[in-house]
Amino acid sequence: MKIAIIGEIHRDGWKILEKANFQCFEVKNFEKKYLKEKLFNVDGIILRTAKLDAEVLSQCKNLKIVVRHGVGYDNVDVNYLNKTNIALGITSTSNAVSVAEHVLTSFLYLTKNIHLSDKLTREGKFIDKTSLPNFFELYKKNVVIFGFGRIGKEVAKRCLGFDTHVYIVDPFVDKKQIHKYGCNALNKIDALKLADYISIHLPLNNETKNYITKKEFFLMKDTAIIVNTARGGIINESCLEQALKENKIRGAAIDVFEQEPPDTNHPIFKLSNVVLSPHNAALTLECRKRMATEAAENIIFFLNKNKKLNLNNIVNKLEIGV
Repeated sequence: MKIAIIGEIHRDGWKILEKANFQCFEVKNFEKKYLKEKLFNVDGIILRTAKLDAEVLSQCKNLKIVVRHGVGYDNVDVNYLNKTNIALGITSTSNAVSVAEHVLTSFLYLTKNIHLSDKLTREGKFIDKTSLPNFFELYKKNVVIFGFGRIGKEVAKRCLGFDTHVYIVDPFVDKKQIHKYGCNALNKIDALKLADYISIHLPLNNETKNYITKKEFFLMKDTAIIVNTARGGIINESCLEQALKENKIRGAAIDVFEQEPPDTNHPIFKLSNVVLSPHNAALTLECRKRMATEAAENIIFFLNKNKKLNLNNIVNKLEIGV
């Protein structure tokens, strides 16, 4: 079996594929012309962030499965995969903890102003600590989580550990299931009005594109903090910039952008009440190992028709009859 790994993965994944006697090679050039040439006879693909559209996929004559090194798959033409009976896999059990910890880190960073305290101390202004802006507790605050999948549940668990009140907006999850986790279900409008903290864990699709715009920011408290570790485009970046600039909300943490990498002159980069990261919320060492391992196992188990395959990792199993 011939496997293309598009983008860098941890060596643990390579070892598993090599032990299974799969022929593997890494692709670092993501240009369409190059991808068409290199992928024409592969049986499987492990994919990081490069795009695989129908034009590229149509040249993959032997392809049986594409596995995302992660959980989002908006960079793959799923319709084409369905039409051509090609499986789409994800690493659904790997990244929830890392992303959840990133969310809590962002909440605390933006609430505690640790960077300002550090700066003041380093500058020899220790006794001037009363000049620092107010900072706050998470205790008893209202946390709203949009999307209650694996990551949303891990975020909720950690927020409850801080004695916060956790509210979930997810029409696809039964209220009893939400209550089982110690959280409460709310609709979008009421949740936005109530929230002290907001964490986004939605897929990017036609329904969630521009899910948070000027209208939504208008409903929020001016003390609210919003964190997006899901996908760029769910929060409208122009509206976010305006809300931050005009102090319509207290702050934001953005790990994902509409265009990646973002333009270095992006206007949001000039703001002090936002913390930015390069789409790496899931890229702890432990998580990179887990994702590489799970991606490799998805490929091997699927191609070998092994019963160990986690069917929850196959996104389009119904369409392709798995």
